[in-house]
Amino acid sequence: MAAHRRSAHRKPKQRPLTGPAARTAATLALAGAATAGSVTGAGAAPAEPAPTASQVKAKVDRLYHDAEVATEKYNGAKEKADAATRNLDALTNEAARRTDRLNTARHALGSLATAQYRSGTLDPALQLALSSDPDAYLERASYLDRAGDRQTGLLRNIKRQVSRIAQVKARADEETERLAARRAELREHRTAIRDKLADARKLLDTLTAAERADFERSADARHGGGGPDRADRSTARSGPVPATDSRAGQAIAFAHGAIGKPYVWGATGPNAFDCSGLTQAAWKAAGVSLPRTTYTQINAGQRIPRSQLAPGDLVFFYSGISHVGLYIGNGQMIHAPRPGAPVRIAPIDQMPFAGATRVA
Repeated sequence: MAAHRRSAHRKPKQRPLTGPAARTAATLALAGAATAGSVTGAGAAPAEPAPTASQVKAKVDRLYHDAEVATEKYNGAKEKADAATRNLDALTNEAARRTDRLNTARHALGSLATAQYRSGTLDPALQLALSSDPDAYLERASYLDRAGDRQTGLLRNIKRQVSRIAQVKARADEETERLAARRAELREHRTAIRDKLADARKLLDTLTAAERADFERSADARHGGGGPDRADRSTARSGPVPATDSRAGQAIAFAHGAIGKPYVWGATGPNAFDCSGLTQAAWKAAGVSLPRTTYTQINAGQRIPRSQLAPGDLVFFYSGISHVGLYIGNGQMIHAPRPGAPVRIAPIDQMPFAGATRVA
Protein backbone atom coordinates (compact mmCIF):
# COMPACT_ATOMS: atom_id res chain seq x y z
CA MET A 1 0.00 0.00 0.00
CA ALA A 2 2.80 2.41 0.90
CA ALA A 3 4.55 1.67 -2.33
CA HIS A 4 1.32 2.27 -4.15
CA ARG A 5 0.91 5.72 -2.46
CA ARG A 6 4.48 6.75 -3.34
CA SER A 7 3.93 5.83 -6.96
CA ALA A 8 0.63 7.81 -7.02
CA HIS A 9 2.39 11.02 -5.87
CA ARG A 10 5.34 10.61 -8.24
CA LYS A 11 5.29 13.20 -11.13
CA PRO A 12 4.80 11.71 -14.53
CA LYS A 13 7.91 11.68 -16.64
CA GLN A 14 7.75 14.29 -19.48
CA ARG A 15 8.66 13.08 -22.89
CA PRO A 16 10.62 15.39 -25.27
CA LEU A 17 8.52 16.98 -28.05
CA THR A 18 9.29 15.97 -31.57
CA GLY A 19 8.03 16.77 -35.03
CA PRO A 20 5.41 19.52 -35.56
CA ALA A 21 4.79 19.89 -31.86
CA ALA A 22 8.44 20.78 -31.27
CA ARG A 23 8.42 23.38 -34.06
CA THR A 24 5.25 25.00 -32.65
CA ALA A 25 6.74 25.23 -29.17
CA ALA A 26 9.91 26.81 -30.50
CA THR A 27 7.93 29.41 -32.43
CA LEU A 28 5.91 30.34 -29.35
CA ALA A 29 9.05 30.63 -27.27
CA LEU A 30 10.70 32.95 -29.79
CA ALA A 31 7.57 35.11 -30.02
CA GLY A 32 7.42 35.40 -26.25
CA ALA A 33 11.05 36.38 -26.06
CA ALA A 34 10.56 39.05 -28.74
CA THR A 35 7.54 40.43 -26.93
CA ALA A 36 9.37 40.55 -23.64
CA GLY A 37 12.28 42.31 -25.30
CA SER A 38 10.05 44.93 -26.86
CA VAL A 39 8.38 45.65 -23.51
CA THR A 40 11.52 45.84 -21.43
CA GLY A 41 13.34 47.82 -24.13
CA ALA A 42 10.55 50.30 -24.86
CA GLY A 43 11.95 53.80 -25.48
CA ALA A 44 15.46 52.46 -25.70
CA ALA A 45 15.59 52.38 -29.52
CA PRO A 46 18.58 54.29 -30.82
CA ALA A 47 17.69 57.87 -31.73
CA GLU A 48 18.21 59.08 -35.29
CA PRO A 49 21.50 60.91 -35.61
CA ALA A 50 21.24 64.68 -35.66
CA PRO A 51 21.75 66.20 -39.11
CA THR A 52 25.20 67.52 -39.84
CA ALA A 53 25.80 71.23 -40.34
CA SER A 54 26.13 70.71 -44.10
CA GLN A 55 22.81 68.85 -44.19
CA VAL A 56 21.13 71.65 -42.22
CA LYS A 57 22.53 74.26 -44.61
CA ALA A 58 21.36 72.33 -47.66
CA LYS A 59 17.88 71.92 -46.20
CA VAL A 60 17.66 75.62 -45.29
CA ASP A 61 18.64 76.49 -48.86
CA ARG A 62 15.86 74.27 -50.17
CA LEU A 63 13.36 75.80 -47.76
CA TYR A 64 14.32 79.33 -48.84
CA HIS A 65 13.95 78.34 -52.49
CA ASP A 66 10.59 76.65 -51.84
CA ALA A 67 9.44 79.72 -49.93
CA GLU A 68 10.35 81.91 -52.91
CA VAL A 69 8.39 79.63 -55.24
CA ALA A 70 5.41 79.89 -52.88
CA THR A 71 5.91 83.67 -52.72
CA GLU A 72 5.55 84.00 -56.48
CA LYS A 73 2.41 81.85 -56.38
CA TYR A 74 1.11 84.09 -53.58
CA ASN A 75 1.89 87.17 -55.67
CA GLY A 76 -0.01 85.71 -58.62
CA ALA A 77 -3.01 84.81 -56.48
CA LYS A 78 -3.00 88.27 -54.91
CA GLU A 79 -2.91 89.92 -58.33
CA LYS A 80 -5.94 87.89 -59.37
CA ALA A 81 -7.72 88.57 -56.07
CA ASP A 82 -7.12 92.29 -56.50
CA ALA A 83 -8.51 92.11 -60.05
CA ALA A 84 -11.56 90.21 -58.81
CA THR A 85 -12.09 92.85 -56.11
CA ARG A 86 -11.94 95.65 -58.69
CA ASN A 87 -14.36 93.78 -60.96
CA LEU A 88 -16.76 93.19 -58.08
CA ASP A 89 -16.62 96.87 -57.07
CA ALA A 90 -17.31 97.91 -60.67
CA LEU A 91 -20.27 95.54 -60.93
CA THR A 92 -21.64 96.76 -57.60
CA ASN A 93 -21.42 100.37 -58.79
CA GLU A 94 -23.04 99.46 -62.10
CA ALA A 95 -25.91 97.71 -60.31
CA ALA A 96 -26.40 100.80 -58.12
CA ARG A 97 -26.50 103.10 -61.17
CA ARG A 98 -28.98 100.88 -62.98
CA THR A 99 -31.13 100.65 -59.86
CA ASP A 100 -31.25 104.46 -59.73
CA ARG A 101 -32.35 104.55 -63.38
CA LEU A 102 -34.99 101.92 -62.68
CA ASN A 103 -36.35 103.93 -59.75
CA THR A 104 -36.44 107.09 -61.89
CA ALA A 105 -38.37 105.28 -64.63
CA ARG A 106 -40.80 103.82 -62.11
CA HIS A 107 -41.37 107.25 -60.57
CA ALA A 108 -42.08 108.77 -64.01
CA LEU A 109 -44.50 105.98 -64.83
CA GLY A 110 -46.27 106.45 -61.52
CA SER A 111 -46.59 110.20 -62.08
CA LEU A 112 -48.04 109.63 -65.55
CA ALA A 113 -50.55 107.07 -64.25
CA THR A 114 -51.65 109.46 -61.49
CA ALA A 115 -52.19 112.30 -63.97
CA GLN A 116 -54.30 110.10 -66.22
CA TYR A 117 -56.36 108.91 -63.28
CA ARG A 118 -57.08 112.46 -62.20
CA SER A 119 -58.05 113.53 -65.75
CA GLY A 120 -60.92 110.96 -65.76
CA THR A 121 -60.55 110.31 -69.48
CA LEU A 122 -63.80 109.18 -71.23
CA ASP A 123 -64.10 106.92 -74.24
CA PRO A 124 -62.65 108.89 -77.20
CA ALA A 125 -65.70 108.35 -79.50
CA LEU A 126 -68.12 109.62 -76.83
CA GLN A 127 -65.95 112.66 -76.09
CA LEU A 128 -65.94 113.58 -79.78
CA ALA A 129 -69.71 113.22 -80.01
CA LEU A 130 -70.30 115.49 -76.97
CA SER A 131 -67.60 118.01 -77.69
CA SER A 132 -68.68 121.53 -78.59
CA ASP A 133 -65.22 122.10 -80.10
CA PRO A 134 -64.12 119.06 -82.13
CA ASP A 135 -60.88 120.77 -83.09
CA ALA A 136 -59.91 121.25 -79.45
CA TYR A 137 -60.81 117.65 -78.69
CA LEU A 138 -58.65 116.32 -81.53
CA GLU A 139 -55.73 118.37 -80.22
CA ARG A 140 -56.21 116.86 -76.75
CA ALA A 141 -56.52 113.37 -78.24
CA SER A 142 -53.19 113.82 -79.99
CA TYR A 143 -51.64 114.73 -76.63
CA LEU A 144 -53.13 111.62 -75.02
CA ASP A 145 -51.66 109.45 -77.81
CA ARG A 146 -48.25 110.94 -77.14
CA ALA A 147 -48.73 110.30 -73.43
CA GLY A 148 -49.58 106.69 -74.24
CA ASP A 149 -46.41 106.42 -76.32
CA ARG A 150 -44.44 107.86 -73.41
CA GLN A 151 -45.99 105.33 -71.05
CA THR A 152 -45.09 102.49 -73.40
CA GLY A 153 -41.52 103.81 -73.61
CA LEU A 154 -41.27 104.00 -69.82
CA LEU A 155 -42.49 100.43 -69.50
CA ARG A 156 -39.92 99.25 -72.02
CA ASN A 157 -37.19 101.12 -70.16
CA ILE A 158 -38.25 99.58 -66.83
CA LYS A 159 -38.26 96.10 -68.32
CA ARG A 160 -34.82 96.67 -69.85
CA GLN A 161 -33.36 97.99 -66.58
CA VAL A 162 -34.77 95.07 -64.58
CA SER A 163 -33.22 92.61 -67.04
CA ARG A 164 -29.82 94.35 -66.99
CA ILE A 165 -29.78 94.60 -63.21
CA ALA A 166 -30.42 90.84 -63.01
CA GLN A 167 -27.51 90.22 -65.42
CA VAL A 168 -25.18 92.49 -63.45
CA LYS A 169 -26.11 90.80 -60.17
CA ALA A 170 -25.49 87.37 -61.70
CA ARG A 171 -22.03 88.49 -62.84
CA ALA A 172 -21.40 89.95 -59.39
CA ASP A 173 -22.32 86.62 -57.78
CA GLU A 174 -19.84 84.83 -60.07
CA GLU A 175 -17.15 87.38 -59.23
CA THR A 176 -17.86 86.94 -55.52
CA GLU A 177 -17.28 83.19 -55.85
CA ARG A 178 -14.11 83.82 -57.83
CA LEU A 179 -12.85 86.24 -55.19
CA ALA A 180 -13.54 83.72 -52.42
CA ALA A 181 -11.50 81.10 -54.31
CA ARG A 182 -8.61 83.56 -54.79
CA ARG A 183 -8.62 84.44 -51.11
CA ALA A 184 -8.54 80.76 -50.16
CA GLU A 185 -5.57 80.33 -52.51
CA LEU A 186 -3.87 83.31 -50.88
CA ARG A 187 -4.29 81.78 -47.43
CA GLU A 188 -2.85 78.49 -48.66
CA HIS A 189 0.27 80.09 -50.16
CA ARG A 190 0.70 82.43 -47.18
CA THR A 191 0.65 79.44 -44.83
CA ALA A 192 3.16 77.56 -46.99
CA ILE A 193 5.55 80.53 -46.99
CA ARG A 194 5.35 81.05 -43.25
CA ASP A 195 5.77 77.35 -42.50
CA LYS A 196 8.85 77.04 -44.71
CA LEU A 197 10.48 80.14 -43.27
CA ALA A 198 9.70 78.98 -39.73
CA ASP A 199 11.26 75.58 -40.48
CA ALA A 200 14.33 77.33 -41.89
CA ARG A 201 14.70 79.43 -38.72
CA LYS A 202 14.39 76.35 -36.52
CA LEU A 203 17.10 74.58 -38.48
CA LEU A 204 19.39 77.60 -38.36
CA ASP A 205 18.92 77.74 -34.60
CA THR A 206 20.48 74.26 -34.35
CA LEU A 207 23.76 75.57 -35.77
CA THR A 208 26.55 77.05 -33.72
CA ALA A 209 27.39 80.71 -34.20
CA ALA A 210 30.38 79.76 -36.34
CA GLU A 211 28.33 77.34 -38.47
CA ARG A 212 25.61 79.92 -38.97
CA ALA A 213 28.13 82.57 -39.98
CA ASP A 214 29.59 80.09 -42.47
CA PHE A 215 26.11 79.44 -43.86
CA GLU A 216 25.47 83.17 -44.31
CA ARG A 217 28.81 83.61 -46.08
CA SER A 218 28.13 80.73 -48.45
CA ALA A 219 24.57 81.95 -49.08
CA ASP A 220 25.89 85.43 -49.77
CA ALA A 221 28.39 84.00 -52.20
CA ARG A 222 25.58 82.25 -54.08
CA HIS A 223 23.50 85.43 -54.13
CA GLY A 224 26.12 88.03 -54.83
CA GLY A 225 28.34 88.96 -51.95
CA GLY A 226 28.29 90.41 -48.50
CA GLY A 227 25.62 93.01 -48.03
CA PRO A 228 24.84 96.51 -49.19
CA ASP A 229 28.16 98.16 -48.30
CA ARG A 230 30.10 95.65 -50.32
CA ALA A 231 27.59 95.97 -53.13
CA ASP A 232 28.10 99.72 -53.17
CA ARG A 233 31.89 99.33 -53.26
CA SER A 234 31.69 96.86 -56.14
CA THR A 235 29.50 99.31 -58.03
CA ALA A 236 31.95 102.14 -57.49
CA ARG A 237 34.83 99.90 -58.56
CA SER A 238 33.42 98.57 -61.82
CA GLY A 239 30.27 100.58 -62.47
CA PRO A 240 27.29 99.38 -64.49
CA VAL A 241 27.24 99.62 -68.24
CA PRO A 242 25.31 102.78 -69.21
CA ALA A 243 21.81 102.01 -70.41
CA THR A 244 21.16 102.93 -74.02
CA ASP A 245 17.43 103.33 -73.39
CA SER A 246 16.32 106.21 -71.16
CA ARG A 247 13.56 104.18 -69.52
CA ALA A 248 15.98 101.34 -68.79
CA GLY A 249 18.27 103.93 -67.20
CA GLN A 250 15.42 105.12 -64.98
CA ALA A 251 14.63 101.56 -63.93
CA ILE A 252 18.28 100.91 -63.07
CA ALA A 253 18.51 104.18 -61.13
CA PHE A 254 15.50 103.14 -59.04
CA ALA A 255 17.03 99.71 -58.36
CA HIS A 256 20.30 101.33 -57.27
CA GLY A 257 18.32 103.46 -54.83
CA ALA A 258 16.78 100.29 -53.36
CA ILE A 259 20.14 98.66 -52.56
CA GLY A 260 20.29 97.77 -48.88
CA LYS A 261 16.53 97.61 -48.37
CA PRO A 262 15.28 94.34 -46.86
CA TYR A 263 13.74 91.38 -48.63
CA VAL A 264 10.15 90.83 -47.48
CA TRP A 265 7.96 88.33 -49.30
CA GLY A 266 5.00 89.95 -51.04
CA ALA A 267 6.54 93.46 -50.77
CA THR A 268 6.65 95.92 -53.68
CA GLY A 269 8.31 98.87 -51.94
CA PRO A 270 9.11 101.49 -51.12
CA ASN A 271 10.77 100.21 -47.96
CA ALA A 272 11.06 96.48 -48.74
CA PHE A 273 10.84 94.19 -51.77
CA ASP A 274 10.69 90.63 -52.93
CA CYS A 275 12.42 89.80 -56.22
CA SER A 276 9.56 90.46 -58.65
CA GLY A 277 8.32 93.33 -56.49
CA LEU A 278 11.67 95.08 -57.02
CA THR A 279 11.69 94.69 -60.81
CA GLN A 280 8.05 95.74 -61.03
CA ALA A 281 8.70 98.85 -58.93
CA ALA A 282 11.87 99.72 -60.88
CA TRP A 283 10.11 99.64 -64.23
CA LYS A 284 7.07 101.43 -62.79
CA ALA A 285 9.43 104.29 -61.92
CA ALA A 286 10.30 104.36 -65.64
CA GLY A 287 6.63 104.53 -66.62
CA VAL A 288 6.26 100.88 -67.60
CA SER A 289 3.67 98.60 -66.00
CA LEU A 290 4.91 95.05 -65.42
CA PRO A 291 2.82 92.13 -64.15
CA ARG A 292 3.44 91.03 -60.59
CA THR A 293 5.09 87.60 -60.80
CA THR A 294 8.30 86.18 -62.21
CA TYR A 295 6.47 83.72 -64.45
CA THR A 296 4.39 86.53 -65.99
CA GLN A 297 7.19 89.10 -66.17
CA ILE A 298 9.23 86.79 -68.38
CA ASN A 299 6.52 87.17 -71.03
CA ALA A 300 6.19 90.95 -70.62
CA GLY A 301 8.61 91.83 -73.40
CA GLN A 302 10.91 90.41 -76.04
CA ARG A 303 12.75 87.22 -75.06
CA ILE A 304 16.47 87.54 -75.73
CA PRO A 305 19.47 85.17 -75.48
CA ARG A 306 21.97 85.63 -72.69
CA SER A 307 24.62 86.70 -75.20
CA GLN A 308 22.56 89.81 -76.09
CA LEU A 309 21.86 91.08 -72.58
CA ALA A 310 21.74 94.86 -72.16
CA PRO A 311 21.24 97.02 -69.05
CA GLY A 312 17.59 97.10 -67.99
CA ASP A 313 16.80 93.58 -69.17
CA LEU A 314 15.06 91.22 -66.77
CA VAL A 315 17.04 88.07 -65.98
CA PHE A 316 15.32 84.95 -64.65
CA PHE A 317 16.58 81.91 -62.73
CA TYR A 318 15.66 78.31 -61.87
CA SER A 319 13.58 75.94 -63.96
CA GLY A 320 10.33 77.16 -62.43
CA ILE A 321 11.15 80.82 -63.23
CA SER A 322 11.00 81.57 -59.51
CA HIS A 323 13.59 84.39 -59.29
CA VAL A 324 14.24 87.60 -61.24
CA GLY A 325 16.75 90.41 -61.21
CA LEU A 326 17.42 93.62 -63.16
CA TYR A 327 20.51 93.36 -65.36
CA ILE A 328 22.93 96.31 -65.07
CA GLY A 329 25.79 95.15 -67.30
CA ASN A 330 29.18 93.53 -66.77
CA GLY A 331 27.47 90.23 -65.91
CA GLN A 332 25.77 91.78 -62.88
CA MET A 333 22.24 92.44 -61.74
CA ILE A 334 20.42 94.12 -58.87
CA HIS A 335 17.99 91.81 -57.09
CA ALA A 336 16.23 91.04 -53.81
CA PRO A 337 17.81 87.68 -52.91
CA ARG A 338 16.02 86.02 -49.97
CA PRO A 339 14.88 86.57 -46.37
CA GLY A 340 17.71 88.04 -44.35
CA ALA A 341 19.56 89.30 -47.42
CA PRO A 342 18.92 92.89 -48.55
CA VAL A 343 18.65 94.18 -52.11
CA ARG A 344 22.11 93.98 -53.63
CA ILE A 345 24.27 93.66 -56.71
CA ALA A 346 25.10 90.09 -57.70
CA PRO A 347 26.67 88.17 -60.58
CA ILE A 348 24.11 86.48 -62.78
CA ASP A 349 26.18 83.31 -63.09
CA GLN A 350 25.72 82.14 -59.48
CA MET A 351 22.17 80.82 -59.97
CA PRO A 352 20.73 78.57 -62.70
CA PHE A 353 19.97 80.96 -65.58
CA ALA A 354 16.50 80.43 -67.10
CA GLY A 355 16.06 83.28 -69.59
CA ALA A 356 15.90 87.01 -70.17
CA THR A 357 13.35 89.54 -71.38
CA ARG A 358 13.77 93.04 -72.78
CA VAL A 359 11.00 95.27 -71.54
CA ALA A 360 11.65 98.43 -73.54
